[in-house]
Amino acid sequence: MSGVGGPTSPEEPVLPPTPACPRCAGPVSGGAGARDCATHGPVPPLWRPEVASYDGLVAQLRAAASSSQDVPTYLPWPVGPGWAVTDLGTVGEPDAVQATMTGVSGATDLDGAVDLLVVVEEPGTGLGAARAGLPHGVTGGPPVELFDEPSQTRIRAGGLDVRLWAVPLPEDRETSAVPDSPGALFDPLADVGLDRSVLVGEAAGRWLWLLVRPASALLLLGADLALAHAAELGPALVEVSFTGPPPRW
Repeated sequence: MSGVGGPTSPEEPVLPPTPACPRCAGPVSGGAGARDCATHGPVPPLWRPEVASYDGLVAQLRAAASSSQDVPTYLPWPVGPGWAVTDLGTVGEPDAVQATMTGVSGATDLDGAVDLLVVVEEPGTGLGAARAGLPHGVTGGPPVELFDEPSQTRIRAGGLDVRLWAVPLPEDRETSAVPDSPGALFDPLADVGLDRSVLVGEAAGRWLWLLVRPASALLLLGADLALAHAAELGPALVEVSFTGPPPRW
């Protein structure tokens, strides 16, 4: 993995010590290769530090790079003045990372405080849908009917041109999403809630999710937004600010 350095030493743990379920953030039992969620059964573990830090980001990059999948960790680049990394996460064991999560927070003149969460995942993981508050977390992907329509926008991500579709959200994600009931899937024509906007697309065979809060800040995702793989940023990564605890999604 090129361009990653800093104070993290090889003796430090590669991932945070306490794993969770990627689909509900609940605790998981069992050891490596046999994690189990009381709600969702066997799942790959979500590793998420309590507070984002430079060392945590370097550990995340090293874990992903040592995995056979080598899933990228995307950051909006450049990170704007006053913006900071507020959330980090990986899904999978240290040698089999299948998803990464990166959040940044800041402020704009129009929207005030803004949170942006980027999830890159192998199909079937379910992290992006779960963070969006969708029942599709249990099936591991976005609603397939989205892709029958033209995409709403596109961005550059790691040098790729990625088309994105807006994901309609159920009006009450807390009560309408019953993960183990296929009949609970939301109406794709329902109005999007006011608290966030969610977009999803495909990048190099993986799902790319962007979650933006408040929903009006979706205008951030215009021609000026680009995502860069943090492992390729080199010394510039040291200049990125970090803060916490992470926002609740």
